Amino acid sequence: MSLPALLDIVLVVALVLLGLSALLVVVRLLRGPSGLDRLIALDVLVAEFLCGIVVYAALTGDSSLVPVVVAISLVGFLGSTTVARFVRRGTGR
Repeated sequence: MSLPALLDIVLVVALVLLGLSALLVVVRLLRGPSGLDRLIALDVLVAEFLCGIVVYAALTGDSSLVPVVVAISLVGFLGSTTVARFVRRGTGR
């Protein structure tokens, strides 16, 4: 088995595992006991989506997805930071 074929198998397995873990995160998102748990699950889901895009880009060799990943990660970071500031203000500090 050649190295590129082995790399393709590893990347497909990584995509499958990311999909399975995303399903578990969606369950947490729907059943989270609090709003903060749901927000954290949403942040994890965005991170898994980004990882999926990167693995797909590595699998297909498509480098045009790099700006998409950068833009989505920036939006995810800003969203997480905003939520953290909102939660901190809600505690009275």
